[in-house]
Amino acid sequence: MLTKKQIQLLEFIQARLARDGVPPSFDEMKLALDLRSKSGIHRLVTALEERGFIRRLPHRARALEILRLPDALNKGSDFKPRAIEGGKAAPHPAAPRDAIPLVESSAIELPVMGRIAAGVPIEAISEISHHIAVPGSMLSSRDHHYALEVRGDLMIEAGINDGDVVVIREQNSADNGDIVVALIEGHEATLKRYRRKNGLIALEAANQAYETRLLPEHMVKVQGRLVGLIRSY
Repeated sequence: MLTKKQIQLLEFIQARLARDGVPPSFDEMKLALDLRSKSGIHRLVTALEERGFIRRLPHRARALEILRLPDALNKGSDFKPRAIEGGKAAPHPAAPRDAIPLVESSAIELPVMGRIAAGVPIEAISEISHHIAVPGSMLSSRDHHYALEVRGDLMIEAGINDGDVVVIREQNSADNGDIVVALIEGHEATLKRYRRKNGLIALEAANQAYETRLLPEHMVKVQGRLVGLIRSY
């Protein structure tokens, strides 16, 4: 049986994976659960891992994988573990007997539409540079997806590092808090968190070293929303 705090943490991790495609940082977990220090989060994560609810992937920053959910969270849920890490992975230990098995789905080739800046905007993406294999379970079959190579450190606090490949679902609208590909004035593209503020569009960094950029709504066009991330080592 899990404690109330353990269930709260598991629910928060699941929600962030579903929304952003990447797990939250320990600082974000600490704030969400209103704890005073990250040591409390370390203890909760360790307890969840020991009980077979999550798995920490070795040698990877902020890499958590949900194996199963308790009955309190699993009722009415269509939860499936999501693959969010790429590259050569270390062998996984055997999953607990009652864990939900990882979904084995065929890989889908996505076009990599060049590079995008997680920092100062760069020229708009327009050409396919190559293709990359992505687990089919990461994608919605009804929507068009593409991939981009990330350049810059502006989104590191959202778990998006320089050199990562982000999987984008093509769409022209976004909700507050979504991480999006934003086209600025028709010729600059950037990866930022999107918010509407007082008739303006705020493109927010996930790095305290950078300021939020405020632009009139007509200058910003959403080209897609982040749904997954692939990391190579």
